[in-house]
Amino acid sequence: MVSNGKVRIAVDAMGGDYAPEEIVKGVVQAAKTEDGVEISLVGVTDILSAELDKNKASNLPIRVVHADEYLRENDKPALSARRQNTSVAMAARAVKAGEADALISAGPTAALVSSALKFMGMIDGIERPVIGGALSTFAPNTVLMDCGVNVDCKPYHMLTFAIVGSIYARKLLNIENPKVALLNIGAEEGKGNDLVRESYALLQRSGLNFIGNIEGNEILSGKANVIVCDGFVGNVLFKFCEGGFEVIHEWLKGKLKHVPFAGLIKSMSKDLTSLTSTPQSVGSGLIWGIDGLALKMHGHTRAPQVAEKIAQVKLAVNMDVIGSLKSELAAQRKMLKV
Repeated sequence: MVSNGKVRIAVDAMGGDYAPEEIVKGVVQAAKTEDGVEISLVGVTDILSAELDKNKASNLPIRVVHADEYLRENDKPALSARRQNTSVAMAARAVKAGEADALISAGPTAALVSSALKFMGMIDGIERPVIGGALSTFAPNTVLMDCGVNVDCKPYHMLTFAIVGSIYARKLLNIENPKVALLNIGAEEGKGNDLVRESYALLQRSGLNFIGNIEGNEILSGKANVIVCDGFVGNVLFKFCEGGFEVIHEWLKGKLKHVPFAGLIKSMSKDLTSLTSTPQSVGSGLIWGIDGLALKMHGHTRAPQVAEKIAQVKLAVNMDVIGSLKSELAAQRKMLKV
């Protein structure tokens, strides 16, 4: 619940490749520009206090919460789950205790997910958390679910991904009746492996705006607003887009370096790079299914992106995306009798 009209955000200040410097800098930036937020920086007090002094953060709505430990990218998930005094675990505990409305971390995904699961739990009706988002600015109204958390799935999980994606599109992209499709190797109903075929039948009965299968060459066409796949396929696809768009950008820079009208072409190349980048939409990075708001930032996140994510989380809290998801799941259970 939002306290006194302020959205309280617990930030894992020690997570990420450029933590704590860039995390603190981004938090200070957000506190200066974003009304209605109170931020708890969770981490080693002495380090964080020094960073706040460096960024002239006095009189801002920021407080430091001490954590004895913090996690690194190569720490094992099982170890992460056992350590209860890490910065990410303490941030998750703050949400569970009602001391914060949301958690943000750029630390290891496994650590964030395991901490969120341990201290915040799952929403009734969802067995596994899911992360999803838009693949490209070419298709800003298309989101992919799941992008990598769930490698081995059952048809009911795929239905959950579709429900989550529909809430994402409706609440955060303002799409009234989002079109849902299954990612498959063909458009026909009988195509694909057992998982996709069984999921197709379930989605047909779901009451969602299910339009059938979609193939890889239609992902960026805008034909579907929610594209559903298991996390193995989704993660490969998401990273292919990230890496592929970077390769295109570098190829253009080298190829067009010495051609006539270089200035115009450089401007066009910049526009193309912007279009092919992965958009930072409000819902991207949210760990859906957790009984509370938890957002995963990229490990390479710098200060401007930290500030941006704080603004996005504030919006997600105010839009009550968790409450909307719970209501949608209850309606689905009633319809499908599951």
